[in-house]
Amino acid sequence: MSTHEYISLTREPASDAPLVFAFHGTGGDEHQFFGMARELVPGAGVITPRGDVSEMGAARFFRRTDEGIYDMDDLARATEKLVSFVEAWTTQLGDRPAYGFGYSNGANILASVMMARPDLFDRVGLLHPLIPWEPAPVPALARTPILITAGRDDPICPWPLTQRLVDWSEAQGASVVTAYHDGGHELRREETAALSQFLRASPAEQAA
Repeated sequence: MSTHEYISLTREPASDAPLVFAFHGTGGDEHQFFGMARELVPGAGVITPRGDVSEMGAARFFRRTDEGIYDMDDLARATEKLVSFVEAWTTQLGDRPAYGFGYSNGANILASVMMARPDLFDRVGLLHPLIPWEPAPVPALARTPILITAGRDDPICPWPLTQRLVDWSEAQGASVVTAYHDGGHELRREETAALSQFLRASPAEQAA
């Protein structure tokens, strides 16, 4: 368990501020969401790892064999490694809320981590996730705040699979918030606005 398992950008949290982990999409890196995460939750600790897999030079968090077809063995490896990485940071920086958000490939690895270890994150933002497998039930996600955003015409993340993930999350008892637009795979302003509101909300607002 080490905070050095990934190349990352980091910022220490102020006093009792939360930690925000941000996970980039395919071809992104540790810089993609670092500045945005700092703005979304002022004072928060920010940790943005770079995926350790290269797909023709594009960084990812796990391998795939084709568009939408995942190497499930490598996804399991990456999930275990990222769990260890998050645990190392939360142990080092003490008892404080931990939030995570990811876009595209970053959302997919974050969803896998959330399913494997529902205790790791207090809030989870999944921006354009694609979960092509059928997850097993995770009742420990009950009352966990989850934001899911998507484009209704996203050619990479088909709408029916987005809806299936929303339905699955609600079936676990999670507190699900959604933000959709009529475009494709691009991340739009209304999504980042929804993410900002989601991450900044008080516990009472999250429970409402």
